[in-house]
Amino acid sequence: MKPVVAKVEQDGEVEARRPKVGLPVATALVVGNMIGSGIFLLPAALAPYGGITIFSWLLVAIGAICMALTFARLSSLIPRTGGPYAYTHEGFGDFAGFWIAWGYWNSLWISMAGIAVALVSYLRIFLPFLNQNSWLSALAAVLAIIVMALFNLQGIKQAGAVQFITMVLKLIPLVAVATIGLFWFRPAHLLPLNASGQPPFVAISAVAALIAFSFQGMEAATVPAGDIKNPGKTIARATVFGVIFVSLLYLLSSTVVLGVLPRNILLGSHAPFADAAASMWGGWAYYVVGLGACISCLGSLNGIIIVSSRIPMAAAQDNLFPRRFGQLSRNAVPAFSIIISCFLASIILVLNYSGAQALTDLFTILVLIATVNAVIPYAFCSLVELIMRARQQTPQRITPIQHITIWIGFIFALWLIYGAGPQPALWGLLLLIIGLPIYIQVQKERRPLDPQSAAQKT
Repeated sequence: MKPVVAKVEQDGEVEARRPKVGLPVATALVVGNMIGSGIFLLPAALAPYGGITIFSWLLVAIGAICMALTFARLSSLIPRTGGPYAYTHEGFGDFAGFWIAWGYWNSLWISMAGIAVALVSYLRIFLPFLNQNSWLSALAAVLAIIVMALFNLQGIKQAGAVQFITMVLKLIPLVAVATIGLFWFRPAHLLPLNASGQPPFVAISAVAALIAFSFQGMEAATVPAGDIKNPGKTIARATVFGVIFVSLLYLLSSTVVLGVLPRNILLGSHAPFADAAASMWGGWAYYVVGLGACISCLGSLNGIIIVSSRIPMAAAQDNLFPRRFGQLSRNAVPAFSIIISCFLASIILVLNYSGAQALTDLFTILVLIATVNAVIPYAFCSLVELIMRARQQTPQRITPIQHITIWIGFIFALWLIYGAGPQPALWGLLLLIIGLPIYIQVQKERRPLDPQSAAQKT
């Protein structure tokens, strides 16, 4: 029987300078990455479906909690930087590991562009001149990415501090709506229960695919394992606590907005949380919630840069990505990986704001592809424990309850891909295939990394 042995970092200069963060920042990474721009826009997108969305929220929350439990166990079993990539690589080998790293990384920097676009849409509340010039909007979005990238380049401590502060600030408007807003809740606004007219399963599945975007990031604390103190315990706690907390907050706050605003008003809303707050507490609340949405986007942008840079870094340290991605700067961060991820997101932003309708459509489909590619790793990760147990790579026994959560997580991932529709799934597959030449080239040049320029896998 071959037990899994945690890999220990070498005593190099870079590793000696590498700071670690604890449970508060790890939890902030989970909560901050999950609570981004999506939840602030979601009630308007759910309005065409009616009250049936509550069932979707409950089902997605159950699936997300099962996945969180899976990630918690895997973080203890395989305490390595890379999260879903590291787990897939350990369970399924080099090729599957590369594929997951490639697709997951692409989904992250594409999502980064989407968050920046949402940030600019909220900034227009306070800077109306952004409505008059698309290039100014593009510049504002790119500047937001650059500012958050600069924080990340300073080190994990600085990026972690930003993440924790923005997490606390973004929770204020959401918690206020989810709790105080219950006094303005009208159940009649949830009718008709199935307003879309589709079969219930189809409607619930379509809503679940939309909701899933807001749950992306639940695995955030597993990715920078090498930057976290006592990763085996800290990551597990941060992931489970974070997902349960966010699931309850999402369900309450989104349901309150659906019950406060009439469906015909919600259908035309561009800022549903702000509109709901204004209807309950007056015009001043519109701006307060708008500010909260801006802060939420900034925090989510910061968190996704942390995660998107560590995925290719971990793959490079396994000789599955170009070596430059695995090199650490004097601040002990993967600077090249951060810069490339932000650069690619900025290109997508410029294309989106170019004004060409075809490019706008391209941006929309890329966001859907990003969602599909973010869910695919969940399917792989949910089965890693089973394959490692079958190969006798771990002495840990899998209990019946754990078996249930494993298969719920796997079915949950497949269900979300189904709900996204065939076109994003096909484009997602094409995006994965595009990475094959890179995999072949890396295999040709495969050789160990210089331990003085990059940390070993953790």
